[in-house]
Amino acid sequence: MASAPVPQPTRPDPPLKPLSGRLIAAVAAAIALATAALVVALWWAGTSGLSGPELVTARFDALRTGLSVGLGGGGVFALYLAWRRQRSTEIGLRQKERDQADVAKAYALQERVAAATEADAAARRITDLYTKAAEQLGSDKAPVRLAGLYAMERLAQDNPSQRQTIVNVLCAYLRMPFTDDPDDLASAQERQVRVTAQRILSAHLRHQNVPSESFWPDIDLDLSGAVLVEFNMTNTRVRGARFANATFVGAAWFNGVTFAGDARFYDATFTGPARFHNSTFRAKALFQRATFAEPPDFAGVVAPAEFAERLPGSATASHDDDHQRSSSP
Repeated sequence: MASAPVPQPTRPDPPLKPLSGRLIAAVAAAIALATAALVVALWWAGTSGLSGPELVTARFDALRTGLSVGLGGGGVFALYLAWRRQRSTEIGLRQKERDQADVAKAYALQERVAAATEADAAARRITDLYTKAAEQLGSDKAPVRLAGLYAMERLAQDNPSQRQTIVNVLCAYLRMPFTDDPDDLASAQERQVRVTAQRILSAHLRHQNVPSESFWPDIDLDLSGAVLVEFNMTNTRVRGARFANATFVGAAWFNGVTFAGDARFYDATFTGPARFHNSTFRAKALFQRATFAEPPDFAGVVAPAEFAERLPGSATASHDDDHQRSSSP
């Protein structure tokens, strides 16, 4: 897993070098001395040869001019000090904002790393549970295989994103070769394991009138060539279903099933009663070359007209070009 890029701190503004107290005092003293020197110079230069009221006026003008220049210089220096103080404050505020932004970036990075770590741990946990359950399904002992089935069920229930994968595994297990021989102990035990797998599928595909966390929506079934024993899918909902070349041992119950996608039953073998009462086919309903030990029950079935006419016993099936349920005649 690629590591997230580390956010780099923003380059700060260059700080202003602080002015020492001695430098400020020296500048102030220099301004004072310059002012005094200017006053003295103006005093002597401006009063030379004067007397009486003119002398007083000239001396006053010299003093006023010198002090004005001194005050102006001091004011400029004071403005410079104020500008430096404001500049330092702005730099400090910007640096504080950058520091806060860097902290926020670092926190976001930590959250992403934590989320990635948590997701990785969850993926590893799922993989470990899946691997262990798959190993149990491959055991030669029926109780261990049953434990593997229930572990798969629990894994799918707790992780919705893994449900189709788990269903695929259960379907693959049911597609494994099987000979139903009640007189053989191993066969009888395997029959119980397979019936349990069937019940897990039907239990989680059965749609209730009220929302249920146990219902797994939008699931595809691929049971092509499977041997299914007393298969009961009553009132379930599936997306697509493949039962091509499947063998149904005993009764096969599909009453009230809704097939949202294609339902493929071609070349299937029904050794007992086949009940499709009130089932709904939203797409293709393919039963070509399917064989039935007794007439199947398609009463109340809803299917597109082009397929309803081809269903075995199609006289009992309803045509539904708009895929809406209608009453049978």
